[in-house]
Amino acid sequence: MPAMPERLHALTPDALVMMDTIARTGSFAAAARELGKVPSALTYSVRQLEEALDVLLFDRSSRQAQLTAAGHELLQEGRRLLQEMSSVANRVRRVAGGWEAALAISVEDILSAPTVFELVQAFYDDCPGPQERADGPAATRLRLRNDVLAGTWEALVTGQVDLAIGVSGEHANPGGIEIEPLGEVGFVFCVAPHHALAGATEPLTDDRLVVHRAVAVADTAQRLTPITVHLLPGQDVLTVPNMRAKLEAQLRGLGCGFLPEPMARAHLEAGHLVKKDTARATQAARLHYAWRAERGAAGLGRALRWWLDQLASPVTRRALLERHAAPRL
Repeated sequence: MPAMPERLHALTPDALVMMDTIARTGSFAAAARELGKVPSALTYSVRQLEEALDVLLFDRSSRQAQLTAAGHELLQEGRRLLQEMSSVANRVRRVAGGWEAALAISVEDILSAPTVFELVQAFYDDCPGPQERADGPAATRLRLRNDVLAGTWEALVTGQVDLAIGVSGEHANPGGIEIEPLGEVGFVFCVAPHHALAGATEPLTDDRLVVHRAVAVADTAQRLTPITVHLLPGQDVLTVPNMRAKLEAQLRGLGCGFLPEPMARAHLEAGHLVKKDTARATQAARLHYAWRAERGAAGLGRALRWWLDQLASPVTRRALLERHAAPRL
């Protein structure tokens, strides 16, 4: 049996990332492509890990990358360890203080893109540039990403971002995360004027809706359980990557579905969409913004504090929820 130090040396971050990638992609070949390796090298690495741990991690009798019970346990614990290591790295970086070298922000897809970029412009105007800090680090680099539903929260708790704007308040807080209300977004059921449901008698029942294709935005979560909303069992679904694509699909009459009311408002007023009442009641989405708060406010970098100061403004929060681009001509 391998000695304990050998087992510990085998459980490197690279090994844990490898296990996660294989399980997520479903095959050694797909994982090798994503990791930039040849499949034989990945297979060899897995065998080395199995030998070091003295366990079988994958079922060799299956053509797919099927985890054994031991492999599943390693995957779950490995994901937790990777999250913790990422959290530690973030804490160390923030303890140093000053303007962070980089700041990653996840923005829920239903929020106002124009407002986000207005904030980015204001941040660059306020953030010291390299010419102002010749004896120090360069200006903070921003990394923005759009996420959907549970994916926004996942990006924060897994350490992929420092700030998440537009998260649901329904997720379990693992600790060390501060969360504040952003506001509510209402949804309306819409179809194009030439869609078959445009002239249908209201309210639309589930029996009437299920025979028509729905347009849905895919949840970007990969580790948390993805969220599905407003879809009926057996209903045909066109899945798109973001809310702007969903809006475009519904404007073209490719399907029906609920849209954020602020995003649909101008298109409804222009006659590009038709609002329909449904028998199923809908609730407004309550959104929040969240960030990691190690050692309280004193432990936060100045870039993150800048964004939190902006989000504390009711005007900014309202703009993020309400201000969407004007409809096309």
